[in-house]
Amino acid sequence: MSEQDNDKGIVLTEAQKRARRSRSIAIAVSLIVLVVLFYMMTLVKGPMILVRPL
Repeated sequence: MSEQDNDKGIVLTEAQKRARRSRSIAIAVSLIVLVVLFYMMTLVKGPMILVRPL
């Protein structure tokens, strides 16, 4: 049981932590750009996008 208490699992190096952080930031920026793009396209199409025949 003491072996499990001392086990810290996977320990990342500083380079791996920096790489993970930069990937996370890149994903966040990509998502923000995508949301802004969808919002801008909705504004360009205008309110007529909601008025369409069923």
